[in-house]
Amino acid sequence: FWLKTRILSDPFAESKPLNCPALVPTMMLLWALSSVASVWASEPWDATFSINLGSQAASELETFTIRVHPEWAPTGATRFKEMVDAGVLKDARFFRVVPNFMVQFGIPASPETAAEWRSKVIQDDPVVQSNVRGKLSFATSGPNSRTTQMFINFGNNAFLDSQGFSPFAEVLGDGMSVVDRIQSKYREQPDQGQIQSSGNTYLTSNFPELSFVSEVVVGDAPGHDSSSL
Repeated sequence: FWLKTRILSDPFAESKPLNCPALVPTMMLLWALSSVASVWASEPWDATFSINLGSQAASELETFTIRVHPEWAPTGATRFKEMVDAGVLKDARFFRVVPNFMVQFGIPASPETAAEWRSKVIQDDPVVQSNVRGKLSFATSGPNSRTTQMFINFGNNAFLDSQGFSPFAEVLGDGMSVVDRIQSKYREQPDQGQIQSSGNTYLTSNFPELSFVSEVVVGDAPGHDSSSL
């Protein structure tokens, strides 16, 4: 491996090759990590949600898998990966569930974490897919206002497309049979302001049977084996 360097004391000197064998492993690792990162940002990848439907014992979990499509909404896909890597969705409640419309979630369980991520606003993606059953989109409060809240469409909500809600992922296989069973008894009763300020303390006290995310596990980047890094 060769690394070019310039002798700064002589502005007219040629760039001379410098043999740095000790740097080879480090540079190769950086190249590999950069390559994997670019794949996450450009090719579809899967993530599996383990959720408690709300009336189950802690060990009784249901799962569904989504496929994230960076080509649909690159900024949204990147934000979702950041959230999963940081554990933002762990114990997050499905706090707004409207049958035949959508289920909304993504406010962190901890108010401190919620406050941190609430300021991490991302820019809008163009809408290139429709909000039909099984598609995931980030919620917004206006242009370029997305943070961590997202929703899964229960039905055909194509009317949301013109409002700027850009799907970034889709539920795979029979996963919607699990999503359809998310607790809906509280509908839109939970107050988002209270969730932001008090987190799960507020939700578990007032809406104890809300379904929630136990964990989200992401698979290897497409075409890459993480064990080889």
